[in-house]
Amino acid sequence: MSASVRARRPATPPPGLPHVAPSAHKYPPSLSRKDGLDADQRREAASKGYGPTRRTHAPGGLKITSAEWKLLVIVLMVATFVRLFRISKPNSVVFDEVHFGKFAARYIKTRYFVDVHPPLAKLLITAAAFLFGFDGDFDFKDIGKAFVNTPYVAMRMVPATLGIATVPLAYLTLRALDCRATTALLASLFVTFENGLITQSRHILLDSPLVFFTALTTFFFVGFSNEDKQEPFTEQWWMWLVLTGLSLGAVVSCKWVGLFTIATIGVCTVLQLWLLLGDLRVKPRTWARHFFARALCLILIPLLFYMTMFELHFIILGSSGEGDAFMSSEFRQTLGRGMQDTYADIALGSEVTIRHVNTQGGYLHSHAHEYPGGSQQQQITLYPHRDENNIWRILNATVDSYPQYDYVTQPIEYIKHGSRIKLRHIVTDKALHSHDVRPPVSDVDFQCEVSAYGQAGFVGDINDDWVIEIEKGDKSDRESSKRVRTLRTHFKLRHLNTGCYLFSHKVKLPDWGFEQQEVTCNKNAAKKNALWYIETAAKHPQLPASAAKVNYKIPGFLAKFLELQQVMWTTNAGLTDRHVYDSRPLTWPRLRRGINFWVKDHRQIYLIGNPFIWWLSTASVLAYVLVRGFLILRSKRGYKDFENTKIVKYDTLCGFLFTGYFMHYFPFFLMGRQLFLHHYFPALYFAILLSCAVFDFATSALRPKVRLQIAAVLAIVAIWNFSKFSPLAYGDPWTKKSCASAQWVKTWDFACNEFLDDYGQYGGIQVPTPNKTAPVATIGGEPGGRAPIVVDEGEQPVIPEVNTAIPSGAVAEPGRDVFAKEDEKEVKSVAGGPGVPGAVDGERVVSVVSAEPTSDTPEKKEEEVRGETRVQGQKQRQSEPPALVSVEEPPASGAKVEEEVKIEEALTAAKPEGPLDHEEALANQVAHELYPEARDAPGDAEVGVQEPGDDE
Repeated sequence: MSASVRARRPATPPPGLPHVAPSAHKYPPSLSRKDGLDADQRREAASKGYGPTRRTHAPGGLKITSAEWKLLVIVLMVATFVRLFRISKPNSVVFDEVHFGKFAARYIKTRYFVDVHPPLAKLLITAAAFLFGFDGDFDFKDIGKAFVNTPYVAMRMVPATLGIATVPLAYLTLRALDCRATTALLASLFVTFENGLITQSRHILLDSPLVFFTALTTFFFVGFSNEDKQEPFTEQWWMWLVLTGLSLGAVVSCKWVGLFTIATIGVCTVLQLWLLLGDLRVKPRTWARHFFARALCLILIPLLFYMTMFELHFIILGSSGEGDAFMSSEFRQTLGRGMQDTYADIALGSEVTIRHVNTQGGYLHSHAHEYPGGSQQQQITLYPHRDENNIWRILNATVDSYPQYDYVTQPIEYIKHGSRIKLRHIVTDKALHSHDVRPPVSDVDFQCEVSAYGQAGFVGDINDDWVIEIEKGDKSDRESSKRVRTLRTHFKLRHLNTGCYLFSHKVKLPDWGFEQQEVTCNKNAAKKNALWYIETAAKHPQLPASAAKVNYKIPGFLAKFLELQQVMWTTNAGLTDRHVYDSRPLTWPRLRRGINFWVKDHRQIYLIGNPFIWWLSTASVLAYVLVRGFLILRSKRGYKDFENTKIVKYDTLCGFLFTGYFMHYFPFFLMGRQLFLHHYFPALYFAILLSCAVFDFATSALRPKVRLQIAAVLAIVAIWNFSKFSPLAYGDPWTKKSCASAQWVKTWDFACNEFLDDYGQYGGIQVPTPNKTAPVATIGGEPGGRAPIVVDEGEQPVIPEVNTAIPSGAVAEPGRDVFAKEDEKEVKSVAGGPGVPGAVDGERVVSVVSAEPTSDTPEKKEEEVRGETRVQGQKQRQSEPPALVSVEEPPASGAKVEEEVKIEEALTAAKPEGPLDHEEALANQVAHELYPEARDAPGDAEVGVQEPGDDE
């Protein structure tokens, strides 16, 4: 019966009326309306200010309910507690706080420095320090050094706050990518309880701001892409695009790793433009608008933001500092150490200072110290500071009398190309000299030693003769290419006898040369290292009073900006030294090893990730690659998987996140520089989001309740892993047994031997402090007897009986900073005896190495004991007696040796200067016999801490 029933056809319209297609609506909308909105939708659009024909949509694709906002607030509170829990502990310097805290102090002191990282993150930390009263006096010198008068908590709050803000960004990004609320919640919990991100965000470091701005850029770009799908060139579309550009500028202004974020957004933008180009509905003019809008907001805005950060950097650092030596002479003129105008013309008899062009090493320099080997003649070096030992007189080498040329009364003779000259050192009256002797450091056949040779009244020999070869002049000064002109002419100095060229490179002399830069005469000299120029010239007697003067051309912002970028790039590529905790990219996804941040008081801070989150994210990346490859193979066999809307959705979603992961991870394989585990954090963020996207796909067919239960199990496992390793993130007490049970991978080198056996033992540990009110004992001082020695009995610290042995993996070292300078005492390099470092000529202080002023610290003030001022620094003893104190057993570690040296120096600090004579030696031995515990006890109350071996 039912089979005979035919479907009813729609009624045929009357003749003369147009054909109207059948509608599924019982009451079809008016034919005159083209917006497709019903009355309620039009009323909602009007309430938001939209026109009557505009379809509404959630800004940026964020369809978030009020319940989700409440849930997100709860997650944010949890993240705040996790990140800020006991953030004031430890109250001493941790890992690379050595560097970035020091940079904040330099900003506050306005002393110029150079770092391989852009300034934004450091400026944010400095702003917090300044607002909370930091005066820049704390030097952040060593790991484990206790903070004094330093708002370190406020400084740590900057990366901590940005670390907290990363949590809601993970949630909002996945929701904007059309993932379920359960998936977004799981991602936010993973970011909250990731131990590595927690550890890195609780200290004065740059990676937490970097990860935050990476996450912010990703969120803004996803919002822009959603707006672009709905309707381009609207106000919201421009807002999301501009915010993406600003965030790109911020991420690259924190670290150059932000370039990988720019590459990620760039790849996705190119893909968008490619798809628009293939859409025939998009007119070429419209496509051009899309192109120029993206170029403006994603290239020009980030570049302007980046340059603005460096403009602030230059404005703040307006005075001379430790970074001067890495910049050009023109650059240094802007740092408060400008040079007075100097005479432009150079002639025979001129007194000049000569600088090296390429290495920025400084001035051609000599001082009254000899080479320990070779000819043993007077040293020639490059010295970076202005000093009277840099002054030379140009003499005529074609005249055999002494003085060689009457430059006072005879007509002036300018120095031209091919002029044969001698250079006479003004202070020591010796000539610049070279001969066929190998240099002490660059001991190769084509290098010859350069020295200062001769004496007053000695005419010298042919080995003192040099030939000027003008290389180039300044375009603005035509004469500078014909004859030598101050600051304008670059020239080479060819040795007449051997044919080698005066040469310098970035090779430092040993301590006997005060670590100044080596100068040689090179027969195969690279032109860039054989170029010199004259910086200053005193008034020649034959020059009129109105003679022309010149000075450095003060560079503008753009010139300074480009020079600093070149210095940063060259230095960054040169960071190839090994570090005890560096690692290669292949080990990062497997979490093979962490970084020791801090060891002290039987506690440790060790950067290690949450193993469950880490390995799950790595597995998700591999799963996506395998599944994507499998789908590609299926498509080759004719399967239509990519016509399935569900697969297309998740392929696009996971493909975007995988692109972010790949662009932040793979480039590290191309780098030969020093790398650490924390370089993986931006890639880890994308891997975490990808793992949650895989979870969203895998549970898409399940009921919401089941999906929520699975997510809860994953979150609980992640939280359990977090709690398992939390003592390493917070520096909390831990036991040896718990530490050993947490070493799931044999390459995790926690300092388990540093922890105590039981938690109860931590309550009894007290940090020993010297008793300043204790009496003193005087040994010796009898009439006619041995010299008195004052021993402070109050400096015998009481050390708790605990195991203080430091395991082989427990030395916390900062990363390498090639711009850092070791703090050295001022070293003089002028007459006082041949070969004797530290000689002084009368009251004149010459050639000070490391002349940066330092402020008095509490450690220095404590050096005064009972009115006796202890002599700091190393003093050369002209004679030493045989061993005075017998050592019963060899020290167990390098730290023990350092501690015994400190104790011995403390016991002998009150000794008067000079050789250690027999009476003092006996008195010193008596002191050791009276106070054996002082001799054997460590000199520092910090247990388990060693000085970092390499100052980055």
